[in-house]
Amino acid sequence: MTAPRVLHIHFGKEGGAERFFVNLAKAFHKRGVEQRFAIRPNRTWEADITALGPTIFNDYRYLSLSRFGLERKLRKICRSWQPDAILAWMPRAARAIPDWPNAVKMTRLGDFPAHLNHFGRCDALVGNTPDIITHCEKLGWSRPGLVISNFARPVRAEPVARAAHDTPEDAFLIGAAGRFVNRKGLDLAIKATARIEGAYLWLIGDGKERKALEALAQSEGVADRTRFIGWVDEPIHHLASTDAVAFPSRHEPLGNVVLDAWQAGVPVVATRSEGPGWYLRDGVDGILVEIDDLDAMTAGLRTLKDHLGLRSRYADAGQARLDEMFSEDAVVDAYLAAFRGEFDR
Repeated sequence: MTAPRVLHIHFGKEGGAERFFVNLAKAFHKRGVEQRFAIRPNRTWEADITALGPTIFNDYRYLSLSRFGLERKLRKICRSWQPDAILAWMPRAARAIPDWPNAVKMTRLGDFPAHLNHFGRCDALVGNTPDIITHCEKLGWSRPGLVISNFARPVRAEPVARAAHDTPEDAFLIGAAGRFVNRKGLDLAIKATARIEGAYLWLIGDGKERKALEALAQSEGVADRTRFIGWVDEPIHHLASTDAVAFPSRHEPLGNVVLDAWQAGVPVVATRSEGPGWYLRDGVDGILVEIDDLDAMTAGLRTLKDHLGLRSRYADAGQARLDEMFSEDAVVDAYLAAFRGEFDR
């Protein structure tokens, strides 16, 4: 097999995991991989995917009758197109994997599943960190488990003008990004900014906690120094304008924002959540602090504010770490080997 045929099944919404899905599909395309897709309709990244191959749309609600229509379409694709590999993204999509014997069937996991019920048709699971595969093995997974991480899209960072978001050029600017949900810990980014004199904060993303975060910025007295940027196609351009990136997640299997920050050449203060605790070396590639430790997060950001040389050192080390662990070629090569059934961990 030189250029495999891959059927993707993905029902995610918006966020870093979805950006990586698009990035990986584009990387496969560059390698000559033929692809077809099943995704939710009306995603902001829909045009990127439909440009790469035929796409069917379905919300895939398991208790909805539309589920059966989707499953029939997927079986029809298998019979007529005969994919070499079927790659589901997260447990929900794994339920829709067709029972097609001529393809390698895998589910890519970017988080810790509660159980293994949806993976009965999978030949292997792919986790983007070792902890995810170890967790699945503890749940009873006995088939191959592969660790294939993410890569930062090789985008040349073009810093967004600070004036575009009414931010002084000489201010210490903190960036934070992600879905506005509790697990992302963005409340800590606001509280830390409020404790650093003159600091500004760009919050990139959106979600159900936006109003609560806006109210918190008001109550912390930092609303006039906080900018809610919203969702953007490439957060790296906004991150590149900042002096430091705060990554305060309470639970984070990997942390694409850290990879984007490193790609942009910006130093990071991150919590010891699962992903950054695996690959970010405290005092080498950046600063690690305990989860929900506001004092430590504030101190780390203040250290970067006060020591320009340290910022540069951490930024350079982060870029080197990115090249070492998260290159596009290494990630794509690992997936292509898995599509050939090469499951050595």
